[in-house]
Amino acid sequence: QVQLVESGGGLVQPGGSLRLSCAVSGSFFSVDNWGWYRQAPGNQRELVARITSGGSANYADSVKGRFTISRDNGKNTVYLQMNSLKPEDTAVYYCNAHILAFTDYVSWGQGTQVTVSS
Repeated sequence: QVQLVESGGGLVQPGGSLRLSCAVSGSFFSVDNWGWYRQAPGNQRELVARITSGGSANYADSVKGRFTISRDNGKNTVYLQMNSLKPEDTAVYYCNAHILAFTDYVSWGQGTQVTVSS
């Protein structure tokens, strides 16, 4: 099994920026797809952005043009650069990794709180 550890959340004013990181550790071959999800109170968890092993990315319409997902395969880490943050971006953000091992599986991070407020 692996462990995903997220960091970079916090409190930011509207219009500000944050960069989330998620690193995976443990025994595995590689990470196929990475994803960032978020869940606001009372809402279902939703996909924010996803990046494939080849580096192709897709985004939720609500964050297009403001958020950028990237990955560093050498560090087994995924990033989410969030710019022009809005109060409606407030949520717990979770990373998700499709782990390639002797048996492939999906693993989740513990979540990091992002609060956008003045």
